Amino acid sequence: QVELVESGGGLVLAGGSLNLSCVVSGFSLRLYAIGWFRQAPEKEREVVSCSNTDGDTYYSDSVNGRFTISRDNAKNTMWMEMSRVKPEDTAVYYCAADSFCNARSFSYSDYVGQGTQVTVSS
Repeated sequence: QVELVESGGGLVLAGGSLNLSCVVSGFSLRLYAIGWFRQAPEKEREVVSCSNTDGDTYYSDSVNGRFTISRDNAKNTMWMEMSRVKPEDTAVYYCAADSFCNARSFSYSDYVGQGTQVTVSS
């Protein structure tokens, strides 16, 4: 059974940091591109970052330089370290896995977690 379980969301002050985790089961993470997307109320999904198996990584302009994604294939786990967060980073964050990192389609991957809420207060 395929499952992706996020954790680490919560309330954080603007300028602070947060580290999201995603533990995967039911498939081998090393075979997939991994990444995160977010959705804020009344806004479209936004691919925040994704990374191919060769390490080629995409970051959206809105988070580039502030967020960093990583993976440990042996632990079937991915992370996203969020720093210098802003109120506009407030959203539900989802981890995902797919065959390829594509900024336009990654938020519609077949393998997606249940989401974790991140709220940034000013």
